[in-house]
Amino acid sequence: MDFPAYLATMPMHAITEIHGEPGLLERFRLEIRAFDADARERLTEALDLAAELHRDDRRVREPYLNHLLRVAIRMMHHYQVRDVDVIIAGLLHDAVEDHPAELAGPDVSGEPTQAALAALAARFGPRVARLVGAVTNPAYDPERDRDVQYREHVAASLDREPWARVIKMSDFTDNGVGVIHTVGPKVTRSATKYRPLVPVFRDLIARPDTPLSAPVKRHIFAQLDLAEERFSAILDRPN
Repeated sequence: MDFPAYLATMPMHAITEIHGEPGLLERFRLEIRAFDADARERLTEALDLAAELHRDDRRVREPYLNHLLRVAIRMMHHYQVRDVDVIIAGLLHDAVEDHPAELAGPDVSGEPTQAALAALAARFGPRVARLVGAVTNPAYDPERDRDVQYREHVAASLDREPWARVIKMSDFTDNGVGVIHTVGPKVTRSATKYRPLVPVFRDLIARPDTPLSAPVKRHIFAQLDLAEERFSAILDRPN
């Protein structure tokens, strides 16, 4: 498939709408050209694993892999992340939560989440597994509000892991700022779930130990402003 020369500068949701998964894969390949051969090999291995694990998963109108690609590309392009472990964790950030048994393998016994994290550690290193673990949702108490528990988990786990904040912020941007690219009941559901996280992310990103440059932080704050605008347009309808 032929892609335009300006693919490297196109907004990711525009690539998604016009060129689909093949366009995002090509954009990913363009981004990783800045890395050395060993890093490109690791990143490609992580992408292949993500594609295999999520091969049958969908996000409303698109393959789930599109979301994972956008999370990784956003970190490389907009956040200027060059830490390969962090990008790998971005590609695999939903692997343990969504496919623990498949990731751990048929011969592994014990608790599936921990077995899956151990499998990630064996393949990509303990730091990747730790970062994925930080953005993996725990089992929730069915007697309590699920969204409240989600926000509590995000605040607590990201407080301890500065690089996990970067992964989760890219994920939040795709889900929150990108809410206008979805359809149906998921629009209101996503806005309700993610809106209370805007001030949480403002605090986390502003912290001195969050490993992003000042211009990148300003870009993220602008994205949080945009997310709030969109949540307001969805939820604050006049009577």
